[in-house]
Amino acid sequence: MTQIPLKFKIFVPVFALTFAIDQWTKQWILDRFSYGEQLTVIPGFFNLTHVRNPGGAFSFLATLPEEIRQAFFLGTGLLAIVLLLIFLRRIEPRDGLAATAIGGVLGGAIGNLADRMRHGEVVDFLDFRLLGGYVWPTFNMADCWIVVGVALLMFQMFFEPEPRDSHRDLDPALSSEVKGGAAS
Repeated sequence: MTQIPLKFKIFVPVFALTFAIDQWTKQWILDRFSYGEQLTVIPGFFNLTHVRNPGGAFSFLATLPEEIRQAFFLGTGLLAIVLLLIFLRRIEPRDGLAATAIGGVLGGAIGNLADRMRHGEVVDFLDFRLLGGYVWPTFNMADCWIVVGVALLMFQMFFEPEPRDSHRDLDPALSSEVKGGAAS
């Protein structure tokens, strides 16, 4: 019997959990808050605020005509999903960190894509005030999963040891050329 690779054992629950939490929190906001309504959670720092974002991150392309904007974001969302699934397929069977990251990014991407398909825009509600009165753009759980997933992939890319090159290990001539010597 074929054993399921670790990457799929990790990816599937991470994806399902991130997507479910994103959709549940957005529905909770929609059920309890009118558009623009705000609940102060930590005065001067954190609010729950029901807003909608027709654009991308930081309202990117929000002012485009709706048909163009929808086509762009649905198209790029679908492309991102396909690329993430290709990336998942190509990672090593035991690469749990990359599988976790891809599950989070994909769960977030599909969560925001579902909003666009259902509402024509993304439901945002996490509203932070930073030092000096700066207001960070309101976001949602899908955005959190995407950022955390990308951060995990970057962490892995920069801090995971390079795989050994098996060809150099097998051919002493290649090994000596790399060290600066010539093969005799």
